[in-house]
Amino acid sequence: MTRPQSGGQRRVDKVLADDYLNDLTELPIDELRARRHEAEQEEADLSYLRRMLHGRMDIVRAEIERRTTPGEGDLVSRLAEILADPQRTTHGAGRHITVQPSRVDEHRRLVEQAIADAVVSDVSNRSDEELVESLVALRAHEAEVSDVRREVQQVADACATELARRYREGLVSVDDVLARVQPPTIQ
Repeated sequence: MTRPQSGGQRRVDKVLADDYLNDLTELPIDELRARRHEAEQEEADLSYLRRMLHGRMDIVRAEIERRTTPGEGDLVSRLAEILADPQRTTHGAGRHITVQPSRVDEHRRLVEQAIADAVVSDVSNRSDEELVESLVALRAHEAEVSDVRREVQQVADACATELARRYREGLVSVDDVLARVQPPTIQ
């Protein structure tokens, strides 16, 4: 993942553009909702990318541990246990995301690029030094994705805060939203 670029064409470039939150209080409600949704979608995609990177890091760490701890067993037989790491549970501290990742294939390619030099898919045939280098590279990539994700969360939060203000102050009503939704026709 590369950092967002000014004038870039990716969704993350747009969401994190300097002017994305300009005049938020003046935007039409539909545009405000669209921006919030766009930021939430980007957050979901970045969260998915982070989870994939965490899985790769878990595999590399498990191989390093297997080599230093006698009797750990082979990596393949422990794969489900490794990837179901209970220490990663956030105990409800995470954000509720209402959208699914939209760019799964693109993120898979990004992770594949991140691990191409690391050769994580063949950890048992790598030297200890290569594994450590791989883990360092994966951690750096994950840290960058996490930083960008936090920035995107701030944008989504700003849009949600403005929406909440409008509802609270009576500038928008739930009835307006419901009037736009067409009920299903019963036949």
